[in-house]
Amino acid sequence: MCGIFGIIGVDRSVSPDLLERATRSLAHRGPDDSGTVLLHDSAEGEIDIGLGNRRLAILDLSPHGHQPMNDSATGSWIVFNGEIYNFREIRAKLQHAGFSFSSDSDTEVILKAYAYWGQDCLAEFRGMFAFAIWDAQRHELFLARDPMGIKPLYYYQSDEYFIFSSEVRTLLGTGLVPRQIAPSGVLNYLMFGSVCDPNTLIENVRALPAAHFLTWRGGNSAQTQYFDLIDRHSCELDSNLRPKIENEIAELVEQSVRMQIVSDVPVGVFLSGGIDSSALVAILSRSGSKPSTFSIVFREADYSEQEFSRAVAQHFHTDHHEIIVSQSDLFSSINPAICAMDLPTTDGLNTFFVSERTRAAGVKVALSGLGGDEMFAGYSSFRTVPRMERFANRWSRLPSIARKPLAEGFAAIAPSSDRNRKFASLAQPSGEMLHPYFLSRLLFTPEAQNKLMAGSENGTRERAERPLMESLSRAQSLDPVNRVSYLEARCYMLNTLLRDCDFMSMAHGLEVRVPLLDHHLAKRLLALPGSWKLDSATPKPLLVRALRRELPDKIIHRSKRGFTLPFEFWLRDQLRPVLEKSFHNIAESALGALVSERACLDVWTDFLEGRTSWSRPWSLYVLQSWCEMHLQN
Repeated sequence: MCGIFGIIGVDRSVSPDLLERATRSLAHRGPDDSGTVLLHDSAEGEIDIGLGNRRLAILDLSPHGHQPMNDSATGSWIVFNGEIYNFREIRAKLQHAGFSFSSDSDTEVILKAYAYWGQDCLAEFRGMFAFAIWDAQRHELFLARDPMGIKPLYYYQSDEYFIFSSEVRTLLGTGLVPRQIAPSGVLNYLMFGSVCDPNTLIENVRALPAAHFLTWRGGNSAQTQYFDLIDRHSCELDSNLRPKIENEIAELVEQSVRMQIVSDVPVGVFLSGGIDSSALVAILSRSGSKPSTFSIVFREADYSEQEFSRAVAQHFHTDHHEIIVSQSDLFSSINPAICAMDLPTTDGLNTFFVSERTRAAGVKVALSGLGGDEMFAGYSSFRTVPRMERFANRWSRLPSIARKPLAEGFAAIAPSSDRNRKFASLAQPSGEMLHPYFLSRLLFTPEAQNKLMAGSENGTRERAERPLMESLSRAQSLDPVNRVSYLEARCYMLNTLLRDCDFMSMAHGLEVRVPLLDHHLAKRLLALPGSWKLDSATPKPLLVRALRRELPDKIIHRSKRGFTLPFEFWLRDQLRPVLEKSFHNIAESALGALVSERACLDVWTDFLEGRTSWSRPWSLYVLQSWCEMHLQN
């Protein structure tokens, strides 16, 4: 696991000092080693290429794993962030084809695989990755991001420079990227509390989408999608095949978990006591091994899941570690967590805190159950969104003369709660509405968004909604349950959960792996009937059955519970003067040109008077704080 940076100057020199400084800014992602290389290519004009890497050593801890890494046979160079879990199998194929290796690292396997298969090497990899290869023979830069988007990769292109990095903040720190806020990114954030790939909060800085590669040559770049979660050729399955297919899913889950413990350092498991993290422990325990498990235990009973995590640890006889914390410990992490955000998010404080304490306990790699809810239908949205879809379809068939009075009736009751305001948005007489899935994840309603960004230009909404509409278009061929799964994977999970997991864990030099998001497993699950994933008696039945009844009943049937923090109390007490001061400074800040200070203060008043939840003023505070930190210096 690492942080990577690269810059290409077209008829412009690349400063060694800039290269070193940018690479150093990623030190938190890779505290074990650092490396840079400055190359020159004159085949198609005068081009300087700078590559930098900060390394968190997980595989091949020797100096042979140092990056940037060169392939002496081709002259190509690589910087790589992530892990290729099946690298030993790929290495064996390449050795059979005549390749030799000088290290035991997965980085060298990527270089040799690219030399052998070219761009098609991506089909061989199972893992999480973002990497860049300077192809010395083709005079071309090749960037790639993993199929699920677990690892981030951002880039900026101008006439003089092409720059990429694991973090947006590093791009800004070069001084070559204008600190100009992107209206579409701000609108995305107001919609969902995070920015939707490929948008970012910075104008002209883009995220390379999941499952895509990018090539740059001679000043021109092009993107290509190399993997699709949706199997366009899948057909209806005979229910008689269900037992066989459920066994296949069980084998894929077990294969993914076992594959992802490959490491030259000890691997722990985040154990909350829910089905997803408990599934990882169950599978690891089958071979007779004794996995190390780590649980956050709150002193306050209202927030503690100790009963469940301890039950799983005892059931599987793990080497269990309980990290005891208090609300005051969490409260003290708020400012450091906001500082650690590469892009603003309303979530992530919990991940920051868990990662900090786990790394302090001596763990360098941890498995997480992230993705279980999205891929195995664990959220309530898998039942509610299909019902909302049916309502929306019936509503659209009503004549406009009937829709108008009904919509006015919804609008009349809407101010009573956030939920009613969302429902009223679904029933607009114009017929223009967000898909029910997006409505279920909405932070501010369209009306509230318009008040907050009253001066935005006409094209802002179209740019903000384009990635949502593209995901929705791809999902239309799926049944209602699988459509929710795909949208969760490509929207909320990608833009919030995975992004938070990456920068909050890497802030502490901790690698987090997510076995339930193996892309082979995810694609197979999306090809199954959605009805197989819902069961009135058992949550996430496909995952539970994959565990062969190994989990205690109290874990399977416990009520679903998130990692909740007492923000409602904090915002009314200790944080109140902080937020009020922040909102009164918006007009003079980098955000002031786009977001109305008056509208932000109205949101704050609505919260204090009980008309809206804490998440709305909190989201505005985080956005304002992030902009102050990164756009005004």
